[in-house]
Amino acid sequence: MGLTRGCSKTGCARPAVATLTYAYADRAVVVGPLATYAEPHTYDLCLEHAERMTAPRGWEVVRVGGEFPEPVLAADDLLALADAVREAGRPRAPRGSDARATSRSQADAEAGSGAVESGRRGHLRILKDS
Repeated sequence: MGLTRGCSKTGCARPAVATLTYAYADRAVVVGPLATYAEPHTYDLCLEHAERMTAPRGWEVVRVGGEFPEPVLAADDLLALADAVREAGRPRAPRGSDARATSRSQADAEAGSGAVESGRRGHLRILKDS
């Protein structure tokens, strides 16, 4: 699934279309097409930030590749993303007899320990003071 990466600028939620790197030896800021993979010391930029990028004093901006295309999610990518979110949101229930056996053994263990089962099944239990 090809999800788009976001702009690295703080507060910007637009999709990235370009990658910025610094060439320290040449004192250049290089803005080029979006890299295939996110790497350390590179910054992904949206179209607006890629076009407005300025360099520090004494440095130059090198633009590689000219125009930056707007990222487009294919319908297949959107459907795959929706399916993944839907699957992650489904509750996972124990299966058949294993669930009943687990419930019985858990109830037996709680009865001996003084634990009280509350309405919600979480990871915390209430223990009675002796």
